[in-house]
Amino acid sequence: MSSLAVSVLLSLVSAVAYAAGAIAQERVAASGPGRPYAPPRRAAWWPAVLLNGAGALLHVAALAYGPLSLVQPLGALTIVFALPLAGLFAGRRTTEAAWRGAIMATAGVAGLLALTGEAGSRSVDGGARPALAGVSAAVVVALFVAARGVRRAVARSVVLAGGAGVAFGIGSVFTKTVAVDFVAGDPLVQWPGLLTIAAFAAAGLLLSQASYRGAGLAAPLATVTVVNPVVAAAVGLTLFGEEFRYGVLGTVLALGCGVVAAGGLILLTAVPSDAARAQPVDSEPYAARPQIREGVDVGAVPRPRAHLEVEVRSRAVAGGS
Repeated sequence: MSSLAVSVLLSLVSAVAYAAGAIAQERVAASGPGRPYAPPRRAAWWPAVLLNGAGALLHVAALAYGPLSLVQPLGALTIVFALPLAGLFAGRRTTEAAWRGAIMATAGVAGLLALTGEAGSRSVDGGARPALAGVSAAVVVALFVAARGVRRAVARSVVLAGGAGVAFGIGSVFTKTVAVDFVAGDPLVQWPGLLTIAAFAAAGLLLSQASYRGAGLAAPLATVTVVNPVVAAAVGLTLFGEEFRYGVLGTVLALGCGVVAAGGLILLTAVPSDAARAQPVDSEPYAARPQIREGVDVGAVPRPRAHLEVEVRSRAVAGGS
């Protein structure tokens, strides 16, 4: 088997592992109330962690056998694999609109990555690394804070998944940096980069786990799948000297792919999930509180009307005025 075929096979298996991990995360989010951001105490969560870790290792192995321009677009197939797997193993029905959105998002990001050129083995300059890590961490925190103020479950899920995608994308950038600068004789030289990778990976995993709560599988997974490589590609274009293939034509095509991917995400966001229909409590905080002191007092209309009218006013049921 040629190295190119091995790379394709590893990329596809990696996408399947990521898809299975996402399904496991969504099931944990749907079945367990409370603590959406930190479920490590739940035994069902750890298989999801292992599947995501296996997907990452297979992705790195695929890069060792094939070019980035091939491996990255194949990684975007995660959402396409996840939807039928969810129907097969979790009994989750996928609507036609969700399929359209997933295919649009996958095609858009795959085209965008295919048009992004490579600039060889380069890493982020030492002076730019703290700035990149700091700005990226600020963006992730800002998205996390913004998500807490969003009432609609699916929209909140997309914001959280966007933060996870940023964290994973920046983690990939630092992984490339550490790999390029690795010194076999003194691996501890890279400990700041390794700690940065670990921090962003943990943040991405916890945010992605929270993004599945009350929003189903398709929208958060598609958001992470799109945002992760787009962020990594954006850093490559600005800091690594990469550029789009085919000059101006490639840039125009890349913008078109970005519009297609964004349209797919918007379509997925507009699709109501089964979880969102079954549990609207998070998006409607007033529905979660029993209205034990309110009642309805129906009285007669004080003067004649040509049509039927009902006057409703609230009053206290037990005590108070």
